[in-house]
Amino acid sequence: MAGSRSELRRAAEKGFRYFDYNLIVIVLFLLIFGLVMVYSSSSYDAFLTFGNASFYLKKQIIATVVGLAAMIIVALIPYNLFYRVGMLAYLVSLVFIFLIIPFGHEANGAKRWIYISGISFQPAEIAKLAMIVFLACLIRRMGDGIHTWRGFGFVLGMTAIISALLWGVTSNASSAIIVFGIALVMLFVATRDYKRYVIVGVAGAILAALVVIIILANASGVESGNVGGYRGERILAWLDPEAYASGKGFQTLQSLYAIGSGGFFGKGLGESMQKLGFIPEAQNDMIFSVICEELGLFGALALMLLFILLLWRLKIIADNAKDLFGTLIVAGVMGHISIQVILNIAVVTNTIPNTGISLPFISYGGSALVCLMCEMGLALGVAKAIRAREY
Repeated sequence: MAGSRSELRRAAEKGFRYFDYNLIVIVLFLLIFGLVMVYSSSSYDAFLTFGNASFYLKKQIIATVVGLAAMIIVALIPYNLFYRVGMLAYLVSLVFIFLIIPFGHEANGAKRWIYISGISFQPAEIAKLAMIVFLACLIRRMGDGIHTWRGFGFVLGMTAIISALLWGVTSNASSAIIVFGIALVMLFVATRDYKRYVIVGVAGAILAALVVIIILANASGVESGNVGGYRGERILAWLDPEAYASGKGFQTLQSLYAIGSGGFFGKGLGESMQKLGFIPEAQNDMIFSVICEELGLFGALALMLLFILLLWRLKIIADNAKDLFGTLIVAGVMGHISIQVILNIAVVTNTIPNTGISLPFISYGGSALVCLMCEMGLALGVAKAIRAREY
């Protein structure tokens, strides 16, 4: 923090606006590392499927270039202009979710993608970005009303609509949880009474425990497909992956084998065995397990440290933002990244049931990366508006 203050003082002496170059460096490093790991984890499968080992890498490079361009454009726009499009962002997210019904492309048993002229994207990723802007606008407009239970409930209710649609229409439970988590983080920053978060947390824990108890009590019904559906099977596989090694527990077991075989320093970049057909689509949700196998615990800890540094730089921007709207935007970005990183690592290590969630900046996925880079642009736009002389 002292370094950041000295940066602000030096800028103040020259009358400059503060700009967080450290954030840019961290993001670029994560992007480059992500490209390396996408190629390492996908080259075998890409060669067998498409006859081109760099098939996924090339598509990810295109998404990275588009994402960087989007980040620069968004960062150049005065962030206060986004205050005018809060409700529009909410409506856009609704429209894209409903477009899944007639135009959605089904893969792995779920409709989560829309294909237009050879380009695919996930409405869930657009919803995460849109909800950050919308919630920042809504909370700012509500003013002191946000401190009441009625105001608190209204914000959560508006968020619950999007989360419920993501869960029901796209069968994307992980994105529904993330969107709701983003709202809680932003409300936590904006309000003073923290008791309500304890109540929400306890209620959520009780609900989750009840679901697990019901699934266990009806295990035979779950296995026959009459109770809980595929989510019930995932919970049973989470509790005892070896018992479901040929089904829902297969991916989790292979991921754990990869993590365990990596040791402290790993087998070496490109030397993973589990990516050779054992971990399905290793470049996506389970890429962290390949990182652990090839780079070991050392590489995994280094990556987690990078994410911590990224969140720290975002916190500095949020703390010094010139208004509540800017603080809330950056808080939403922080909430999104932190929740998604925690959930991804928790899934890969079988700490929670498998929910199918990508690792930010690292996992393969164009729409997720582009939307995430737009969020980085929002954060940089807030940072750009900070006048160092004010501190």
